[in-house]
Amino acid sequence: MRRCKWFTMLSIILLFVITNASLQAQATLPVQEGELMVDGLNDRVEILRDEFGIPHIYASNSHDLFFAQGFTQAQDRWWQMEFSRHVGNGEIGEITGRNADVLSGDIFLQTLNFRDVVEQEWEMLNSETRAALQAFTDGVNAYILTTEKNNLAFEYSALALAGIDLEVEAWTPFDTLVWGKAMALNLSGNMASEQIRSTLYATIGQEMTDQWAPAWPFGEKPTIVQPEDLPVGENSLVTMPDNSAGLIGIDTHIALPDTLSPNREIGSNNWVVNNTMSASGLPLLANDPHLSIQMPSIWYEIGLHCEPVSTECPFNVVGFSLPATPGITIGHNEHIAWGVTNAINDTQDLYRIKVNPDNPLQYEWNGAMRDMIVREAVIHFGDAEPITIQVRHTHLGPIINDNQLDEKTGMPTGFNNEDPLALRWTALEPGTLFQASLLLNQASNWQEFRTALSYWDTPAQNFVYADVEGNIGYQLPGRIPIRAADHSGLLPVDGSTDAFEWRGFLPYDSLPRILNPQRDYIATANQAIVPLEYYGQLEEEFGSSQNYFISQEWAWGYRGQRINELLETTGPHTVDSFQAIQGDNKLISAEELMPFIADLSFDDPSLTDMRDWLLDWDYQLDSDSPQAALYMQFWSRLLDNLYNDQLGSDITSGGGSQEMWATYLLAQQPDNIWWDIINTPDVVETRDDTLRQSFREAVAVTTELLGKDRSAWRWGDLHTATFVNQPLGQSGVELVENLVNRGPVATGGGNAVINATGWGADIGAGDFAVRTLPSLRIIVDLSDFSNSVSMHTTGQSGHATSPHYDDLIDSWRTVQYHPLLWTREDIENAAVQTLTLLPNA
Repeated sequence: MRRCKWFTMLSIILLFVITNASLQAQATLPVQEGELMVDGLNDRVEILRDEFGIPHIYASNSHDLFFAQGFTQAQDRWWQMEFSRHVGNGEIGEITGRNADVLSGDIFLQTLNFRDVVEQEWEMLNSETRAALQAFTDGVNAYILTTEKNNLAFEYSALALAGIDLEVEAWTPFDTLVWGKAMALNLSGNMASEQIRSTLYATIGQEMTDQWAPAWPFGEKPTIVQPEDLPVGENSLVTMPDNSAGLIGIDTHIALPDTLSPNREIGSNNWVVNNTMSASGLPLLANDPHLSIQMPSIWYEIGLHCEPVSTECPFNVVGFSLPATPGITIGHNEHIAWGVTNAINDTQDLYRIKVNPDNPLQYEWNGAMRDMIVREAVIHFGDAEPITIQVRHTHLGPIINDNQLDEKTGMPTGFNNEDPLALRWTALEPGTLFQASLLLNQASNWQEFRTALSYWDTPAQNFVYADVEGNIGYQLPGRIPIRAADHSGLLPVDGSTDAFEWRGFLPYDSLPRILNPQRDYIATANQAIVPLEYYGQLEEEFGSSQNYFISQEWAWGYRGQRINELLETTGPHTVDSFQAIQGDNKLISAEELMPFIADLSFDDPSLTDMRDWLLDWDYQLDSDSPQAALYMQFWSRLLDNLYNDQLGSDITSGGGSQEMWATYLLAQQPDNIWWDIINTPDVVETRDDTLRQSFREAVAVTTELLGKDRSAWRWGDLHTATFVNQPLGQSGVELVENLVNRGPVATGGGNAVINATGWGADIGAGDFAVRTLPSLRIIVDLSDFSNSVSMHTTGQSGHATSPHYDDLIDSWRTVQYHPLLWTREDIENAAVQTLTLLPNA
């Protein structure tokens, strides 16, 4: 775990904090039973909570429903909401104090300037959406502005003792909209990959780079949409754009806060089967989004019930919300269910700007000079004087690598006129995401579902759908750029002419969708969305002079392959069979590589014996598997020997599906230059040499860490999850961290398996700590909603002394579930607390 460098509490203050922590934290627990008089309500509202603290809200009108949702989520998660808005607005330094990491993150986020974008966005939303956002906001404020600051969250007291006196400001609808943009940033990684590819093209060359990051294996791994789903002929194939049309050698690193840094293993799984594959005769739908590990959970489970349901109050929906937002993001109403995965669409492009050498506030465009728009931004800190920066904007977007920090002074260096990069990104344009979300909550059929998603712009997601009439479907919504024919989107490009300017966006009705496929199921796992025939269809419709590719970078298809296999071989399906699929740990890439390990010869008989023992492994990354521990140490050592010695010090292999597929391809080329370990200059290693060396090292490391008795080795002893609070959980002080963090706990799973508890080799060889995980799991039974189940990672509460702060961790770790309550009768029977909110007349 990376430690924050900003925390400077003296030991005596820390001891005082710990001594008083339990009493102070206990005081922050909100009232969740009885009656409360609240300003701003129109009518009586009931909030029923079950044994896990999961609330179901009953209201007679939409205003009160969303008001109560804001009130309730603020009760449980206010500090998370407070921290999230500081992150999204580039104001982390106000909480943490000043240091280089924080300053870089705040500069970048203030350069993006989400706030200005969402103020424009507000004007685009319809009146119903604005009303819901305002009601949610009013509910948040009804709680936070009538509660003593130190009772809102223990973090305020701790920060005050560290000299940071953070004022509680009223929540606004813009804070919710900004967090939508921040989530889009978290799910968008192309900007970073363009920089990495550009650097590697300049250092190791295009051929080696493209072997490390190979093209997606169309025809070998399953796409989401199958060729038979498309109304095109067999000859409508196209070729991938040439990667070389771009600029190489750009050496710029954009620092992001940990909470927003894109991770190659962030993704998700979802799938849906129809009545033919379901034991109940109606569809089943499953979803588990993979997001960064954090404390508390990024999700908040809740039910929103109009009583009665009417055109004026049309909501009756359960599932998961994001704490800073109204409505349900993933779940079901009385008619339909839906789940989402990240589509990994390429919606970001970097442009090299040619600045006028005589005027840094102008740039070249089609042979003439244009004026930039210059904006001042002030970076505030809780423990230091503010810093003012100037941000330059082109018509393509802001210049994102101005104001880099000087290594000696730690101060922003101002304008970068050597290699300035402008970012064009769909999220920097106003959209209607929350209008789509609230319409989705009300949709009652496929047509209304698609209409709702027509307003969904960013982040682009893969939606699966099921309804009580037996239909299943898939829709990709989002604003997807149309590029020039020779613009792959994989490298920064020249921004001095319109040669690489976007040509528009794919029309919504041309985006991929499926309704009731012949194969009786749909599954998405962040793999390529469509076969190459789809792009042939677009060329026939719109012409061949443009690039219509949705993306060229996805997860490399292992999870999708395994999900399809289990759906096709383990039916007819039930909630139980879906639970088993969500907990599946098979590592297909190990199965691909094992024949090459089996053929190795060793001089040491003990290594031969260890290899033969490994060959008996079932390829499951179960927490208690001894062979999994050895294989993953082997994989870690192989990444170092095969890739990291040649990638350079600033770029490391993450160990995910990209390298798994690349390694499988390289294994078929035993003399490829990648196999040479460059740290042994007198020897040119081949495939078997490097595999053998990596296996030898893995046996030594595993024995050292876990002992000589291999039967006692456990993958879960290496692969653990620690849930870290922001920001106190990164203080570096054990007593503080023990109060607010939870773990480590042993887990199964790993990269590129369905139970995607992702780790990153780029943070150190042999470090298998969970960085991304199934952040929730939900299974919806359309034949009986009361048979549906769910879970998320930690607990409903963000208060460290609440029993609901960590009461879900063990269930999450062992892939267990609780009922996703639906009927009023079931909710009342399960209720252990009832809070009634009454209008304060």
